[in-house]
Amino acid sequence: MKSNSLHSLPVYRKSLDLRDLSNAVASYFSYNKDIFTLRQSNSFRDNLYDSLLTDTSLITKEIEHAAQSKSYAVRMKSVTFINIMTRNILAYCNGLEKDGIKEKEYLNLLRKEIKSFRKSFKKWRLSLRNDEY
Repeated sequence: MKSNSLHSLPVYRKSLDLRDLSNAVASYFSYNKDIFTLRQSNSFRDNLYDSLLTDTSLITKEIEHAAQSKSYAVRMKSVTFINIMTRNILAYCNGLEKDGIKEKEYLNLLRKEIKSFRKSFKKWRLSLRNDEY
């Protein structure tokens, strides 16, 4: 699948939205305002943000990988990986909430975006099982 047709996939566009929202949330809440150095921080919160950013980027990359693969096994492995990453992101939201973030509406917005992504992901996942893909 070519990159321009990759952008025509709703699930890919939703993954980009999820990644962008995660970047915005991380930069807003992080003690360390330089997002590129989150790994160097000892803060629990910054570690969660780093994981959040990593996982949302990995989701986008796995969708690219699955969309470009002709192997059913590779596509299903990517689907499994993406399921794990979305569960992780929800867990990070819960961890951030327990860490004392006062503006819970941002976390709820991220949860809502994950829910929206999952709807799109489910449709896409079902299409991967068909040879029509």
